[in-house]
Amino acid sequence: MPSFDVVSEVDLHELTNAVDQTNREAGNRFDLKGANAKVEQKQRELTIVANSEFHIHQVLDIFQGKLSKRGIDIDCLEIGEVQKSINAARQLIVAKHGIDKDTARKIVKLVKELKLKVQAQVQQEQVRITGKNRDDLQNAISSLKKAQFDLPFQFTNFRD
Repeated sequence: MPSFDVVSEVDLHELTNAVDQTNREAGNRFDLKGANAKVEQKQRELTIVANSEFHIHQVLDIFQGKLSKRGIDIDCLEIGEVQKSINAARQLIVAKHGIDKDTARKIVKLVKELKLKVQAQVQQEQVRITGKNRDDLQNAISSLKKAQFDLPFQFTNFRD
């Protein structure tokens, strides 16, 4: 029976490459000279460190550009507030991974409202959609792409 999985994943290797490119560009840019601006990474947790809030926003702009060039949707980022101290500023960014329970329920509800002959099933941090007709599955994919969720989705494991 044909099926596919709806997932929300971030490629850690590409994320690391974007962080490296951002740090390299921040070190070379004239407007960031002496700002000690950099991005630190611990798995999916990123911290932007700089001398001021202005520099934080500059590095964040560079980072988002590098992410989009690497094929990572910036909607997967959960950007925290800037924390300022006397001589430094920090901003925490978390790359979301997986589909939470509430969003998975919304996906299942949306698929049921389509009145297609498909079934949606929540499996840990992903949703599997199965059906007898391949066209129904493709209609479900197009409907999920049009729907407004706060996560970027990838459609993987399409089996005929």
